[in-house]
Amino acid sequence: MFRYLRRLASSNFGTLVLALLAALVIRSVAFEPFSIPSGSMKPSLQVGDYLFVSKYAYGFSRYSFPWQLVPISERVLEREPERGDIAVFKFPPNPKSDYIKRIIGLPGDTIQIRDGVLYLNDVAVPRTALGEERVTDRHGATQTYQVFRESLANGRDWLVYDATPIGALDNTDLYRVPEGHYFALGDNRDQSSDSRLLDRVGFIPAENLVGRAEIVFISFNGSARFWEVWRWPQAIRFSRIGTLL
Repeated sequence: MFRYLRRLASSNFGTLVLALLAALVIRSVAFEPFSIPSGSMKPSLQVGDYLFVSKYAYGFSRYSFPWQLVPISERVLEREPERGDIAVFKFPPNPKSDYIKRIIGLPGDTIQIRDGVLYLNDVAVPRTALGEERVTDRHGATQTYQVFRESLANGRDWLVYDATPIGALDNTDLYRVPEGHYFALGDNRDQSSDSRLLDRVGFIPAENLVGRAEIVFISFNGSARFWEVWRWPQAIRFSRIGTLL
């Protein structure tokens, strides 16, 4: 076997095949790049951010592997997410699509939003008002958000945007997270399709978890196309490189 691999690696074609196999293995069991296509996780994540997602953080399911090449029926080496993790998961109604949100509720938790305040197990999650932030997106549209810092008892905290004090999802029913499922929210609370919408996203099955977002390795502001290398210095958000999540 090793003699065959050495012969394969000695040819240009073999080197390419082995490199592709190595990349596939790394992508399946270690880290996978993921890009942010929408503003639902602002301000924590920006459109144009590119992240590394750890595939091993929650163990492995059939959705951990490209094209579901390994048809396992249960999670292997399963580990439960922590409240506050930013997780990539397969969109429950259509597992061909990836979503990224923040895990708020674990199995058995109750979740509710009242007047924009998040309640976890009937206890208000502390939030601190930090003032307003005026944001211009890549299309030139400008919007003003109220910014809050939410803090959990486990020491995790993050910033959230509130676009309007009377948003459609600022007052919700009481959700009870079923066993084997999780409840996820976007940080851009009034502009996120997430677990609050039971008929669109709903609770996240454990097997749909792909991995935990770890670090921003590069970020583009949208002012340059990929092939316009000469414009990259103006398009790269250097301040976001290396941002830990």
